[in-house]
Formats: sequence, C-alpha cells, structure tokens
Amino acid sequence: MTTTTPPQSLARRRISLRAFPYWHELVLAGLLVALLVYAGHTEPRFLTLRAQLGLSSDLWSLALLALPMTLIIITAGIDLSVGSTMALSAVVLGIAYTHHLPLAVGCGLAVITGVACGLVNGVFIAYVNVHPLIVTLATLSAFRGVAEGISEGAPVSGFPPSFQALAGDVAGVPIPGLIFLALAIATFVFLAKTPRGRTLYAIGYNETAVRFSGLPVARIKLLLYTFAGLVAGVATVLYVALRNTAKADIGSGMELDVITAVVLGGTSIFGGRGNIPGTLLGILLIHETKKFVSWHWGDEDLIGLVLGALLVLSVLLNTLLSPKRR
Repeated sequence: MTTTTPPQSLARRRISLRAFPYWHELVLAGLLVALLVYAGHTEPRFLTLRAQLGLSSDLWSLALLALPMTLIIITAGIDLSVGSTMALSAVVLGIAYTHHLPLAVGCGLAVITGVACGLVNGVFIAYVNVHPLIVTLATLSAFRGVAEGISEGAPVSGFPPSFQALAGDVAGVPIPGLIFLALAIATFVFLAKTPRGRTLYAIGYNETAVRFSGLPVARIKLLLYTFAGLVAGVATVLYVALRNTAKADIGSGMELDVITAVVLGGTSIFGGRGNIPGTLLGILLIHETKKFVSWHWGDEDLIGLVLGALLVLSVLLNTLLSPKRR
C-alpha cells in the first residue's frame, strides 16, 4: 500500500527549502561582522574612517577584476591571465610615456592592450574550443613574457601629478572606488535583470542545452573574456597612477586573489551559481582580513594561512547551514 504526500505538505517543504536562498551571503556577512567586532575590540584605530581609507588604496584593482571574473566563473570558465594582462598593459603605458606620447594616448593604448589580451583568450575559448584553464594558463605566461621582453625588465616611473590624480579622491571618496561602484551596479543589473545576464547561469548549468536553444554561446563567451581584458586595462591605469610605476611584474599573483574572492563570495567553480553581492562580501572579507592580520600581528606570512582557513570555514558553514537543493 502506497501513501501520497498531501499537496499542502509538498508546498510547505518547497517553501522551507527556499526560505533562505542567500545562506552563503549571510555566512560571509556574519564572518565580516565578527572580524570587525574583534578588530574594534583589539585595535580601535583600525576601524577609523581615516585608517580604512588609507588601507583601501590597493583594494580597487582586485575589486574591479573580480566583477568580470564572477561572470566568467558563472559560465563555468576561468581567467588566470588577468594579472599578466595588467603587466602587459602597464608596460605599454610606460613605453608610450617614455616615447613622449600624451598620457591620454598612453592610457588608451593600455586599455586597448587589455582588450586585445581578452580577445585572444575569448577567440581560443569560444571558437577554437580550448578549455579556459588551458588557454588562460598559457596566456598567463605569454603575456607576462612579452611584457618582460619589450620592457627588458626596466620600470618606468616619474609620471606627472595630473596622471597620479586619477588615483586621488573626490570629496574624500577615492576615484577608483567611484569607478568600481558604478561598474559593480552596472554588472549587478546586467546579471540579475537582463535576459543575457540570466543566460550566463544557463550556460554554466548546461552549455549544450543553451546551444541547442539557439543562443549565441560563442559570442557571449568572446564578449565576457574581452570585457575581462577591458577591465584589466582600466585597473592597470588606476594601479600605475597609484604606484607611480609601470613595470612587468605588476599584477603578479593577482589572479589567485581575484579567484579566491569570487569563490569565497559563493560563485561556484562548476558554473551556474553566483552573484555580485556575494562577490562584494568576499572582496571585503579578504581585504579586511589581510589588513587586520598585517596591522595586528605584523606578520605577512600569516596572511596566507588565515585566508586559507577563512575560505575553508566559509564553505563549511555554508554547506552545513544551506538547505539541500533538490
């Protein structure tokens, strides 16, 4: 004899499973609040507005690169070459400056270089059908090798104050932060509110089904990686303006920090899941953790260990607390 579950019971079960769809974001917010409470108790000066603004100077490049990386990983892709793209763009900017080209032209060439790097990745991934990990692992070495070759390892510095003002502030708010905020809002709206944005999730879930649905998967992937290159070029200009130096080792290891922030923010490396608010929380949690560890203990070697434990803890808590998907 078989029994059937009443429709009301099934409805209640579905409601309970979907009652808290943002468990991961809640876990990250809880960890961030706990960190700030502990920091405020042990190092009150760490939480002052002046200290936070001063510590945010190297945050914006990571934050900018995390936005297109979120979109790429949602489609089950990856881009390991963003740091090398920054290096090549920076070298092009430096060479343009040493050849006495206007800085506006140099900045434009740096951004175009980033776009070209992203386009190369996109063509091989979308139209030659090489796995993103293989393509971007190859271009990670290739782009930085080209940067080191054409610059001969020599840095370029001494940019004028008018260029360094790009990394300044408006009414106390950093200009790179304003650029990031505008791009983050635009990316959030695109991902959450547009048909093309929702298509990225479908590609991550089942790319074959999306192809058979007649959607231009190859073109979408090409645009995604080109967009990543564009953002890397913009981030390079802001980074060089901040550091007042353009050299071939810029962005070294940046790709790992970016991917860590995105994955920590809840974007699945298998594709089909992720959002911009989660990425923002991941960026903030990583940034505040790194700065507090350096501030409180003064041990740079401890940062990697703490970040690794933080990533494992956030994933573990999310696995234990999130409702099971059916």
